[in-house]
Amino acid sequence: MSSPMHVRKAIHFVSMRAKLQSFLGLRLLLVGFLAALLVVFAVRTLPFGGEARAAAAKARASGGGDCGKLPTAVAEAMVHYATANVTPQQTAAEIGVSLRVLQRRAPCNFLVFGLGLDSPMWAALNHGGRTVFLEEDASWIASIKSGHPGLESYHVTYDTRVTDAEDLISLRDHPSCTAQPDLAAAAEASCRLALLGLPPVFHELEWDLIMVDAPTGWTPESPGRMGAIYTAGMAARARRPGTGATDVFVHDVDRPVEDSFSKAFLCEGYLAEQVGRIRHFVVPSHREKDGTPFCP
Repeated sequence: MSSPMHVRKAIHFVSMRAKLQSFLGLRLLLVGFLAALLVVFAVRTLPFGGEARAAAAKARASGGGDCGKLPTAVAEAMVHYATANVTPQQTAAEIGVSLRVLQRRAPCNFLVFGLGLDSPMWAALNHGGRTVFLEEDASWIASIKSGHPGLESYHVTYDTRVTDAEDLISLRDHPSCTAQPDLAAAAEASCRLALLGLPPVFHELEWDLIMVDAPTGWTPESPGRMGAIYTAGMAARARRPGTGATDVFVHDVDRPVEDSFSKAFLCEGYLAEQVGRIRHFVVPSHREKDGTPFCP
């Protein structure tokens, strides 16, 4: 019979091997998809026919050799994930949920609450669209942008704490939060969940995809994602008629706040899929039809 020490070593070895396999699989997924994106890009820009070949020859003769050039964001992401020794915040299966939507909707307007190790991937997967990151930690923005200066990110502040969640969930039944046409009206009605001080770009664009993977929420004094989840839902409901629905993703739904607030303010009736710790909601514009209830 093995000694307790040998048993612990065996368990540790199996655990480390599983983590390594998960990391390698995720790295292969990211690099593989970015490589596939490169192939698609090359095919779309590949010259066909005599006229196209003549145009390419003329471009080379004049020194214009950029036809089919790999986009910078894609190139940087491929190198980053091929050489990184860190695992992004989401698993391969969880990333796949958003990836399938991006494959269908990109290029699009993509809003991400949080700036992290996976940010270059999201920007690359939405090549040609606009990907905006909202981050609570100004020093972290500087750190990430030092290696990826092309990422569009803005500093935002939160005035809530995870300890406020029990009181804030009751706002699901308060007209100041659920009877308003948009975020500005909710803020004017003093809804505590309506985020203030968001950058102008938030109000200027119609958001096709929104990812809520921030702010921090793992300690009682962390800001928590209550306001981010509510704000994502209100942005979706306020879309102009005829512009379609918004795909909203919430990560870490294994935690009480993300679980309860996503169900309450993004609505279980709009839930399309859950894989692991991520939920995918499809929230339609409420401006399409007067009197649309907050949740179906």
